Amino acid sequence: MPEKQQAGDERPRRRQARGERRIAQLLEAAAAVFCTTGYTAASTNAIAREAGVSPGTLYQFFPNKEAIAIELGDRLMHEMRETYGEALAPVDPATPLEQAVGAAVDRFIAFNCEHPVFFALMHGPDVPGRITEEHDALHQTLVARIEGLIRSFLPGAPDADVTRTAQMCLGMYKAGLELVLAHEEAERGAYVQELKNALFRYLEPLTRDGAAPAPDLAAPPLR
Repeated sequence: MPEKQQAGDERPRRRQARGERRIAQLLEAAAAVFCTTGYTAASTNAIAREAGVSPGTLYQFFPNKEAIAIELGDRLMHEMRETYGEALAPVDPATPLEQAVGAAVDRFIAFNCEHPVFFALMHGPDVPGRITEEHDALHQTLVARIEGLIRSFLPGAPDADVTRTAQMCLGMYKAGLELVLAHEEAERGAYVQELKNALFRYLEPLTRDGAAPAPDLAAPPLR
């Protein structure tokens, strides 16, 4: 290949690499701002300031705050799907339930502690509609994967019981996650263990009895 042509091919690749680094820099800055102020109060000026660039540089890559949040959300969603694919694969029924629960919780907690902006974007008010739609789709897929994990321990349980149990597990995890992220160091570790204990103590009687209990429709309402 002629030397001039080879040099010409290298320049676009270098520009593309610089552009990708700048995008990554802006997304990292946006994550920090969204975690600190929330999505609603965040501004493109604050994100540019956090990234150490001018607003004009930011606008070369993103037209507004919503576009930044969507790109950040897309990347986090992709990584989260890889995480739950590994964490919630069906397990050998001989695996102790406590071990299976602990491994899944550790994987998810590690992801959320590494990317706290995921919780801020997915559960905060006024996030872009596309992120809400993708979160709803992620929720449904996540429930399906939890169902698969539960079936490893409850192979004969009715579908409705498994779905109900999966929804309860996910709800307990989300409530526990908020507490975990609100604390640091040793206290955070203590809340992680409490979350594991709560999930194990909820699931263990079901696996021992062989099925999730059906709802008692005749039970009086709680007062």
